[in-house]
Amino acid sequence: MIFIKEVNLAFGHKKIFNHISETIGARDRIALVGSNGSGKTTLLRMLMGEVEPDEGEIQKPDYATVGYLPQDGISVEGHSLREEALSAFAGAVDLKQTLDEAETRLGEMDPDTEEFYDLIDQMGAWEEQLASFEPEKMNARIEKIMMGMGFSVADMDRQVDEFSGGWQMRIALGKLLLQSPSLLILDEPTNHLDIISQHWLEHYLRNYQGAILLISHDRAFLESVTERTIELKLGTLNSYKGNYTFYLKESAARLERQRKASVNQKKEIQKEKEFINRFRSNIKKAAMVQSRIKALEKMEIIKPEAEEKKIYFRFPPSPPASHKVVELEGLEKSYDDLRVFDGLDLRIEKGDRIAVVGVNGAGKSTLVRILAGVEPFQAGKRDVGVNTVIGYFAQHQAEELNPGNEVLAEVESSLHDNPDANPRAALGALLFSGNDVFKKTSVLSGGERNRVALAKLLMKPCNFLIMDEPTNHLDIRSKEVLQEALNLFDGTAIIVSHDRSFLDKVVTKVLEVSPSKTRMLTCNVSEYMERLSTEQSG
Repeated sequence: MIFIKEVNLAFGHKKIFNHISETIGARDRIALVGSNGSGKTTLLRMLMGEVEPDEGEIQKPDYATVGYLPQDGISVEGHSLREEALSAFAGAVDLKQTLDEAETRLGEMDPDTEEFYDLIDQMGAWEEQLASFEPEKMNARIEKIMMGMGFSVADMDRQVDEFSGGWQMRIALGKLLLQSPSLLILDEPTNHLDIISQHWLEHYLRNYQGAILLISHDRAFLESVTERTIELKLGTLNSYKGNYTFYLKESAARLERQRKASVNQKKEIQKEKEFINRFRSNIKKAAMVQSRIKALEKMEIIKPEAEEKKIYFRFPPSPPASHKVVELEGLEKSYDDLRVFDGLDLRIEKGDRIAVVGVNGAGKSTLVRILAGVEPFQAGKRDVGVNTVIGYFAQHQAEELNPGNEVLAEVESSLHDNPDANPRAALGALLFSGNDVFKKTSVLSGGERNRVALAKLLMKPCNFLIMDEPTNHLDIRSKEVLQEALNLFDGTAIIVSHDRSFLDKVVTKVLEVSPSKTRMLTCNVSEYMERLSTEQSG
């Protein structure tokens, strides 16, 4: 077990943690939730020993190990993928020493305590890990995990330098799973995983032998993996014995209880004040009046937590369009020797709501860029329907904002002579109010930058929305707002996303893109995953 005891932390005048306490059990599956800036990443770093509390302490048994996967920023070089994976086992000697020390410690512990049995379980996991150092077992385990991460057998001999940033993070996650720490801390682990790899990771984590602490904006992933939810809010921790859906229900109930208690307290205070004013001059009741005055002075006022501001926006009405939106015929696309599409045929019709899925590198982003008319191709035909007006949200659109522009000026740069566009209203709907619109885009968070990119998209009416990873850096609440806006959109949409929970409520078709084939299925993403599992098992 790991204990967080009465921890205080402040950065300058800002209170981050206010006497927080929590216990992480040996087999806990915990979702850590909270708004951006609430201190979630700081808490993870504190558990890692990278941040010291101002007061209080983090208690961790000597035998407990902690592994941490940040959101990004990890890269490796100078080895093959297999060699890099093998480095996860470099601590074999340390592991043997840890086991020896744990065995000694076990003989000194009370066998009737929960910690005693936690240590026995942990020693079992370490012994299994130590056994995997046998070459034949080690290689099999490496391949199992790296294949699950989406790598191929051929990839194992490639130099890690050849892999992009997203694949580098997969390598880091794979190494962490090979190390099997007592507490596995994952910060947005699905950011760089395709839907297939996410599905594999879910199953792996459900059988993981240690504890898991997870930060994720992927609601489907949270629901599948976690069994407890800890909310970090206003410097305090609130614990809920259930998954994210349970947390939402119970959190709303707790806030309602707070509001009712506050209303009742105000009524009680008003009643007491009326009594005091009525009998203030009554000598016989002087003692009673003074007693009630003192009671009011000592009363702790119940202040209900403020509700989060609601985001609401909708896309402009779609211009009239023909039944055919866009059609590809015999399309061929290559990057040097890499053939992406070979004779691709695809027809998108008015009203289609399509999710584009496939493993990373299958050509999803390439396809939507071709559909948007911003990516050339070598052969074939792209035929755009009559009156098709395209609105395109690129995967890295938020990164392409002009850092020298203020938020309002950046959105105004996309007006396109649209007299009905209202940049201030669009930004207000996306939580940019007051002087927020005069901030430089360079100082915005990832989520804020994505909302600016969405506001720019609202400046031009369209009837065909093409969106490549629109939910990157958006929290769950913002994703749900975007879902609602897309459901109200009266045009056609095609979306590349790895977020199943987001897609399921928006799309009615799935376009599967793979090196060998491309097919269209009438279903949502969860139904597609079930179908895929049936096909693979059959």
